Amino acid sequence: MAKRKDKRNDLIWTAVKGFQHIVNVLPHSVAVHFGAFVGLCVWALSKRKVDEAEKRCVDVLGVGVTNARKIVKGSYVNLGRSLSEFLRLPKLREKLFNYVTVHGEENLKEAFSKGRGVILLTAHLGNWELAAAYLGLSGYPMNAIGAEQRDEKITDLVELLRASCNVKTIGKGFDLKSALSCLKRGELLGVLLDQDFRDKGIVVPFLGVDASTPYGPLKMADKLGSIIVPLFIIRRPDGLRHDLFFLEPLKPKSGDSFGEALLESTALCNEVISQWILKSPEQWMWLYDRWASTRESG
Repeated sequence: MAKRKDKRNDLIWTAVKGFQHIVNVLPHSVAVHFGAFVGLCVWALSKRKVDEAEKRCVDVLGVGVTNARKIVKGSYVNLGRSLSEFLRLPKLREKLFNYVTVHGEENLKEAFSKGRGVILLTAHLGNWELAAAYLGLSGYPMNAIGAEQRDEKITDLVELLRASCNVKTIGKGFDLKSALSCLKRGELLGVLLDQDFRDKGIVVPFLGVDASTPYGPLKMADKLGSIIVPLFIIRRPDGLRHDLFFLEPLKPKSGDSFGEALLESTALCNEVISQWILKSPEQWMWLYDRWASTRESG
């Protein structure tokens, strides 16, 4: 079993490195379109995973099968484009500003000026790694939660690509001590909240369906006085350019802290994320089963 896993990881690593080489020798627009083509090929060859994703889409959004197929197909295409852009980050760097238009940065600047750290609340929507890269290249002290992969070589590659744009990865997975430390220094911490937290989370609606949700960011905000600023990056119809939005900081549902109404505050986080996913559902990562643990327990 271990040998089979190692062989599979080696194949994935070879494919990633081959893809990285190709997209880095192509012009940017061609590379992103090539990524879309690869995403489309993966979609066509992943029937079981695609069928599962389409079923989730139908159940959660209440759309028909035809619309669900279009949304999930678009999700795979977006992931292909995003991977291409991510693998090109060391080469792209300053040219990145040509492809990202910022909206509401005054919300971030004001929160950052307080010096108590900023938690950037976001999701696997659009190209989230590009948003972090933009902030790192803009001079903000940007930190991202560790992206621990099955293959350590890919984990190291993710950290290296982020570092090329001044984005620091804290820990191999979620490292609470490092997260608190960067916020104490008044830095930015990106948090992807649209993940199944299984038996460690609070169950509140996500896209209208109960899902186990992390509440750690709310606790950290209370402990340190950090400010939570929702951030979302949306790909434009041309497939190449992006709009990066910083929303107004989240406020506690009641009282002076999020912890005084933790259930309602966690639900608020999911509500904000859900609203943005509904605007561009084809740019969210439907292949991930956000509701796995609550469905199993139900």
